[in-house]
Amino acid sequence: MPPAAATNLGYEPPDGGWGWAVVFAAFISIGFSYAFPKSLTIYFKEIQEYFSVSYSEIAWLSSVMLASMYAGGPVSSMLVNRYGSRPVVMVGGLLVCTGMVLASLGTTIIHLYLCVGVIGGFGLAFNLQPALTIIGTYFQVKRPLANGLAMTGSPVVLSTLAPLNQFLFDSFGWRGSFLILGSIVLNCCVAGALMRPVNKRAEFQPNNGSPTSRRKVSVEAAAVDFRSQSANPSTKDDTNKSKCQSFVSRYIDVSLFTHRGFLIYLIGNVLMFFGFFAPVVFLAPYAKHQGTDEYSAALLLSIFALVDMFIRPVTGFLGNSKWIRPRIQYFFSFAVSYNGVCHLLCPLASGYGGLVVYAVFFGLAFGMLSALLFEVLMDLVGTHRFSSAVGLVTIIECGPVLLGPPISGALVDMFGDYKYMYYACGVFMLVPGIFFFIMHYYNYKKLDEEHRQSMVVEMRISEEAVELKLNQNEKTDNER
Repeated sequence: MPPAAATNLGYEPPDGGWGWAVVFAAFISIGFSYAFPKSLTIYFKEIQEYFSVSYSEIAWLSSVMLASMYAGGPVSSMLVNRYGSRPVVMVGGLLVCTGMVLASLGTTIIHLYLCVGVIGGFGLAFNLQPALTIIGTYFQVKRPLANGLAMTGSPVVLSTLAPLNQFLFDSFGWRGSFLILGSIVLNCCVAGALMRPVNKRAEFQPNNGSPTSRRKVSVEAAAVDFRSQSANPSTKDDTNKSKCQSFVSRYIDVSLFTHRGFLIYLIGNVLMFFGFFAPVVFLAPYAKHQGTDEYSAALLLSIFALVDMFIRPVTGFLGNSKWIRPRIQYFFSFAVSYNGVCHLLCPLASGYGGLVVYAVFFGLAFGMLSALLFEVLMDLVGTHRFSSAVGLVTIIECGPVLLGPPISGALVDMFGDYKYMYYACGVFMLVPGIFFFIMHYYNYKKLDEEHRQSMVVEMRISEEAVELKLNQNEKTDNER
């Protein structure tokens, strides 16, 4: 097992035990957060005809829901820091349920935007972020594997909801289906009940080593852990440090905008998310546009989800290996680039068989990227800053998440063909993938240089400390 990244947690994470129950709860919570907006695309064509709206207008439904989920990130961060993950996830489940029930009574597309998009989206935000955050408190050595397993919830739930939604629509219509989905999503409340806070007092490890060792911990964790910035154990510094940590735990750590790794992640992700969700949103409508029947179009989502389901834990296992984890950012860069190549090649697929092949390769690419998406952020900023980091990232990403599918839908309306939409999404994914390769090479190089410089400083400090000690001993001997 590869060593975990240096992070001064102040306690030893169990890396198992009840943590696996928490992973299962996160599996459910994350599954509904990501799969729910995608699964609703089954109803798009019928809702579009019912309200007589364009492709672009119907695409706003999932965009508003996803954007609200991302925009609610900072609010979710503050609630998690204040109350913990358990109650926030349970409230989130109730919000999504309320939104779907109200949407079943909708009379205009705007009504659906507000109920499904805004209310339901904020409920999903309260499910997503607490689940991601609590995994980092239970796992350190096995964290990539735990994140990979938890992220598998999205394709599992999607593969279940896609055919279920088609059955519900045929049996009850879209209004009755929304009402039933509102009751199904209450399972998130059950998942939240399993998210018991970790017992941080069980194996507390105080940092009482030598000045040199304390300084070493500070240097190693400087890029990922704001708690180790000070190595002076004076009472005054401890008081100031406690006040700073109290402020950060209640609000958002804006100092992350000076963090090199965080900025690389943020810049690349903003561009990437313009093309991240649209190919999934339009997969079933694209198949129907080519003359595929409704159940076969829904089957494409199931195939995509099954492949996605398989690759996510495999990606987590590979990311946890001693060969990949020390340079896991390169693995993430490859996953982003691979998605872009898939979308650029999609228009070359002909017939239903070609779409099946695309769904398989897209499922592999999407699953790899999704399994690594938040693990690499935690690797960059550390567990202590992750809650604030994911809150800042999600609220900034809500812009491209909101605009991506409608822009793609506008391309379909403009050209009357889906291939230009897939070309655009391919570019939006391939360019940040190349950007990540270049910038993470630079970041790793700078981190290695900083590490070598810190080693030189430590050796100099050690030599000065030994020399000072010898001088003191000589002085004492002379006085005697």
